[in-house]
Parts: sequence; structure tokens; C-alpha cells
Amino acid sequence: MALDRRAFVKQAALASMAQPLSAMALPLAAQTPAALSWLPDDRWRSTWTAALTVLAGNVRTAPRFDAPILFEGSTYQGAWQECGPHESLVYASLARHIAPRADGLTPSEIARNTHRAFFHLQREDGQLPAAVKMSDVGFGQIQMVVPIAATAWDLAQLTHDEAFLQEAYTACARWDAWLVRYRNTRGTGLIEAFCTYDTGQDNSPRWRGVGNRCPEADARKCVDNASMPRLCPDLSATVFGARIALAAMAEALGKPTEATRWREQADTLRTLILTKLWCAEDASFYDLDPQNDFVRLRSVANSRILGEHVLRLDHASERKVFDAMWKRQLHNPHAFWAKYPLTSIAMDDPTFVRPIPRNSWGGASQALTAMRTLRWMDLYGQSAAQRVLMQQWTEAIVRQGTFCQQLDPETGIFTQPDPGGYSPCALAFLAFAERLHGKPQRA
Repeated sequence: MALDRRAFVKQAALASMAQPLSAMALPLAAQTPAALSWLPDDRWRSTWTAALTVLAGNVRTAPRFDAPILFEGSTYQGAWQECGPHESLVYASLARHIAPRADGLTPSEIARNTHRAFFHLQREDGQLPAAVKMSDVGFGQIQMVVPIAATAWDLAQLTHDEAFLQEAYTACARWDAWLVRYRNTRGTGLIEAFCTYDTGQDNSPRWRGVGNRCPEADARKCVDNASMPRLCPDLSATVFGARIALAAMAEALGKPTEATRWREQADTLRTLILTKLWCAEDASFYDLDPQNDFVRLRSVANSRILGEHVLRLDHASERKVFDAMWKRQLHNPHAFWAKYPLTSIAMDDPTFVRPIPRNSWGGASQALTAMRTLRWMDLYGQSAAQRVLMQQWTEAIVRQGTFCQQLDPETGIFTQPDPGGYSPCALAFLAFAERLHGKPQRA
């Protein structure tokens, strides 16, 4: 949704007079069984409370940024650009259920901090960190999935914070310029991967034989591999989504000329994704290697195309693309639509990894992928399938009793060992449970 600047400023003024979001929340101490009676049973109620406790514990301060942010949790001590800003936005959307903190910070303020940590640590040349961790600030890969520009725009609309909007617009525009400069070395206009971690798909056969980080921890340098750099559908979709958000931001900030430019650049990139990276024969989007050959491995990159709304269903040719990919891949019980969807590699792809190791995008169904379906399944008319996915994931989490990174797509058993405390899993449970069982009335 686009807002002109006058409307945005008016809403910001109204928001400043309103109660903070957390003031409407039901404190944890008051979440008695009666207060949570809208949930199916005691197991669900205890899991709900445990999820809130996990998230409260994952709001922490990292070195080099002086305000609390939402950590990934589990073994991941920090926030990663591919997911941290999006997780914090989901956290803010759940504010009505979250108890006020002792320091008074609301979930939306924690979400703003999580975004601002990346903006604050942006380099002079425009590069955003891949991660803001307890150990360091990572710049050795780009690690993009959900565009930080898109989540920043959504958060700005939620909070009506014009200062944050301006900060986000400036930082994300500089980031786009960095990507154009350093990740378009083949001159195609599509965005290139230089290493495994660029896409956040650790231990995926998609990247077998490719180094995890860029050489010398410098994301401007490509690993030495004959299949690199690759033109990537998911990374290109991320930049497409970011440009759509930047156009909306520009409109809200009273910059119509810039908004037009962003929309034009987004549309050019969208056309390139569809014409260069779609394989109709396989009903799949693929990477394109330096020899201009498809890397024929069916990965979760397909769902990431939809996460940024690259396909427009009001265009017959693109409806055909969606229908083919949905039927033959994403909703195919032999491919991605397992009993516990969505898998990270199609189950009928010869590269699917079994047995499933920890932190593997080689087949496991990931909590991050499940949470990200909230960004696209309804939009593409798949609410019934979304409900099935949510039911399967919430039941698996309730059985497990802890919040882990990934599960076996056929059994619903979470991969071990895993210390639990993983924010995306806790957020997925809360968001899914609310949608499945209805919102409780505030006291």
C-alpha cells in the first residue's frame, strides 16, 4: 500500500497520541488458562506461553549497537539480514499478546532497533551487514532472502515513524546501489551469488563444492569455481521486492520521480527473472551458470519468487507459470508438499539429502520457510493449503515442546541435537496458532 507524504505524516501524528502497542498486550502473568481458553488444550496453552518466553529471552543487545534487538536464538547468537528484520516485524505484529518489558520497549520498537542495527552498521560504500552477531559484524556474504527494505516499509506503516522511514529509505537505496555495482559482474541486470551463504542455504546440494563465504570475507569477491558467479532467481527476487518497497517509501516521502524510477527498475528485473531463469520444461526457476546453463536442482528458491510477489496472476502468461510451479512443484506431494511442508529441496530431486543433518537446506522443512509462507500463500489464492501447513507445523511444535530450526518433512520430528529457543519457530507457532484458532478478546 502506498501512502503520500501528507497522509503518512498525518498518521504519524495520530500514532504519537495513541497508546504504545504493548499497552494493549495481555501481560504474561495474566495469561491464565482461562485467558488462553481460545487455544485447543493445555498443551497448546503451555506451548504458547513457552514461545513468548523464548522470544522475550531472545531480545538482547549485541556489541556495536546499543539497543536491544531480536536474536535468532538457538545456536545463532545475533540477527541475520536474511531473516532478522522479518522476524522482528512478525514479532511486532504479535504485540497484543506480548507483555511490556521492564524498560518499556514495545515490540514495534524492538523491531525498529533490529532494522536500525543493520542501517547503523552500513559501510561507507553502501554494503549492509550480512549479520550482527555477538562475535562480530559479518560482511563476508550478502545473505539476503526477505528484503530489509520490504520489512522496513511494513514496519513504517505499522508505526507511522517518518524518521525511521527516511533512515530506511536512504540505507536501502544505498544497498541497492552496492548490489548493482558488485553483484552484476556479468552485466545481465540479474543479481549474482558469489558463495553459499549469499542465499542463506547452508549445506544445500545447490551449492555443493562452492565455498561458504566470499574470499577474504569480502562480499565483493567471488569464490574460485567454474559454476560461479551464478544468476540467482531468489536473490534477484529479493532485490525486486526491495525496489517495490523503495518505490512505496519514495511516494510516502514525497519523491514521485524516484518512486517512478524504482518501479521501472523493479519491472525490468522482474522481466529478466521470468525470461532468463524460468524453465518451463521442469516448471522450476533455476540458477544460470557462467556458461548460461541451468543448474537443474529444484530448491526452495521457487517459493522465494512468490514471497516477493514476482508473478502477477492478472497476467495470463504469469498465471500459467504460477499454476505449473504450484501443481508440479510446490504443491506436489512428491516434490515440495510433504506431510510437513515445504521442503528445502524437492523430495523427488536426486540431490535430496537423507539422513537429514542439522542446519541443512538439503531437504529438511525449515521453520523460516514455514514462517515466510505468510508473505505469499494467501495472496496467491492458496489459503486452504496455508491452513494445512499451519496445522502440521503447530502440531509438530506442540509435540516437540521446544522450538527448533528444522524438521523431517515426512515424520514431523525435529532434527537433533538442537538446544531449542529458535525465534523463527516460536514466531511461526504464535502466528499460526492465532490464525488457526482465532484472536482472543482483550480483557
